[in-house]
Amino acid sequence: HLQLVESGGGLVQSGGSLRLSCAASSGFTLDDYTIGWFRRAPGKEREGVSCITSTGGTTYYADSVKGRFTISRDNVKNTVYLEMNSLKPDDTAVYTCVAGSPLRTVQDMCAQLRHDYWGQGTQVTVSS
Repeated sequence: HLQLVESGGGLVQSGGSLRLSCAASSGFTLDDYTIGWFRRAPGKEREGVSCITSTGGTTYYADSVKGRFTISRDNVKNTVYLEMNSLKPDDTAVYTCVAGSPLRTVQDMCAQLRHDYWGQGTQVTVSS
């Protein structure tokens, strides 16, 4: 079955940038799926940060990251990216890539926590 592998997390100072990547396991193509990035911070509930349709034509951002984060996909490279700029300590969390049906809207994708496929997550730590 589809496996998702995230990379690009790390430690960065407040105001810095990181780019997360989500790649699919061999034999699967991400352009069959709506993709989302979710995060879970210590002591907080998991939240949908950003989602993108299978074609990349429509995106969604949580209010907390709007204007700072950009989601994109390269279906040739079979990878989805989350560019994170102007990072804040409140962005510290484990970020996880999620794949779901291409029929789901990005709003629904990011609002729901029940999805078909989840990656293992990558830690992002923003120091003040």
